[in-house]
Amino acid sequence: MLKKQEWFESEEFWKNYGPIMFDASHWAEAPGIAEAVCKIAGLKKGNTVLDAGCGPGRIAVELALKGLKVTGVDLIQAELDAAKETADDEKVKLNLIKADLRDFTTDKKFDCAVNLYTSFGYCESIEDDLKILKHISDAVKDDGFFILECTSRETAVKYFTEGEWFERAGKTVLTEFSVEGAWEGLRSKWILIDNTTGRRIEHEFVQRLYSAIELKRMLLACGFKSAEVYGDFNFAPYNQNAVTMVIVARK
Repeated sequence: MLKKQEWFESEEFWKNYGPIMFDASHWAEAPGIAEAVCKIAGLKKGNTVLDAGCGPGRIAVELALKGLKVTGVDLIQAELDAAKETADDEKVKLNLIKADLRDFTTDKKFDCAVNLYTSFGYCESIEDDLKILKHISDAVKDDGFFILECTSRETAVKYFTEGEWFERAGKTVLTEFSVEGAWEGLRSKWILIDNTTGRRIEHEFVQRLYSAIELKRMLLACGFKSAEVYGDFNFAPYNQNAVTMVIVARK
């Protein structure tokens, strides 16, 4: 029986939606996030980092520019190609691996692993999400760090909007959002209209929403000895003022 393809496994999806998700403003944030990762994990030149779900290399390249040895893993070849192109332009080296994080294992142990910019919670089952966390845990050295940043149930509730529209990358972007179940997930519909040709495409997907305490317990169950939750990359409290959810786990 053939395995059902998840939407995020589609090269065509990332070709169309990648420029919308990774626009100039998000690239501009990358140096600050990389600096925060180094500060949180106490990373120094020569340390090793696993970027689990590296996408086009937005953070991986910035970490490499700091002298870190970075391995980026992603399922989409076009994203890995973009990461290599950026790394070549910046004259840094990335070790790039095409793999599904649900299946990815490695004998190499890293000083730090990261999964950033809400790259978690899209699998069809909770069991698959757990596989990803367990494989990341297995790849981190004893006393090493894992930094996870994503939309939590709490932040989804706080920032919920039913939709918006904006112009980006030569397209008009229309979004529609709705709640799945008892805030078990967030359904998102993205419509892109090419401003030159008028071509319209749309895509709908659901992100599973975990509360911070649920994710903390999952990380502890996957082999981390501690997991602290913050409201941003500067250790702000995870309370009503949280901007995002950042979990710092220690192996």
